[in-house]
Amino acid sequence: MFQRVQSSKTIKIAVWGSVLGGSLYFIFAFVPMFLAYSATLIDPKMVASLIDVDPQLILPTLVLKHAPLFAQVMFFGALLSAIKSCASATLLAPSVTFTENILKPMMPHMTDRQLLKWMRIVTLVFTVLVTLYAINSKLSIFKMVENAYQITLVMAFVPLACGVYWKRATNQGALMAIFMGLSTWLAILIAGPEDPFIPAQFAGLIASMIGMLLGSLLPQKIRSDVPHEKPSYLHEHAARPHQH
Repeated sequence: MFQRVQSSKTIKIAVWGSVLGGSLYFIFAFVPMFLAYSATLIDPKMVASLIDVDPQLILPTLVLKHAPLFAQVMFFGALLSAIKSCASATLLAPSVTFTENILKPMMPHMTDRQLLKWMRIVTLVFTVLVTLYAINSKLSIFKMVENAYQITLVMAFVPLACGVYWKRATNQGALMAIFMGLSTWLAILIAGPEDPFIPAQFAGLIASMIGMLLGSLLPQKIRSDVPHEKPSYLHEHAARPHQH
C-alpha cells in the first residue's frame, strides 16, 4: 500500500491503485477459504480429526493427500514465498517508518549515509525482537498477525483517518489518540478479565477516537506542523490580473 501511494504518477492513480489493490486482497482472501471448505466435502473425516487439534493443518493435509506432485510443489512453494514476502515487508515497513518519523526528527543533521545505517540497525533490532517473540509465543501465526494488526487499529487508524478527512485534526489530537488507544488496549489485555465486556481492540479504538476529539478541540499546547491557511497557489491566482 505504501508503494502504490508513494510511487504513483498522479493522485488519481494513487487512489484507484489503492482501491484496486484492496479489492484484489478481498477477492484473493476467498481462495484459501474456498479450498478449506472444499476439504469438508472431499475428506470430512480428515477435517473432523484436525479441527480440534490444529485447523491450520487442514489445507496442507488436503494438498498432500489429494493433489498431484506438481500441485504440491506449486502450493508449498507459493506458501513459503508468501510467508517470506510478508515477513520481509512487515519488518521493513515499521523499521523505515520508525527511522524516518522518530529517529530522523531527533537527529536533524543526519546525513543520507547515516540514515541508511540507522535503518539497517533498526531493521536488525526489530528482527531479533520479533524472532524472540515468535519463538517464545504459543500462539498460531494467524493469532500473532491478528494481535499485530490490533496495534495498528488502536494507534494508527484514527489519526490517519482524521488527518485525511477531518480539517480540525491536530498534532495534539493525534498524540492523544495514540496514547489513549494504546494505554486502554494494554490495560485491558494485561489487567482485564479473560472475556471482557468490550474487546480490548474495540475499547482501544473508542479511546483513540475520544483522544482525537479532545486533543483537537481543546486549547492547543503542541504546535501543529501544517498552518490552517489557503494554499500558496490560491494567493498566486488572486494576485494575477483577470484575463478573458
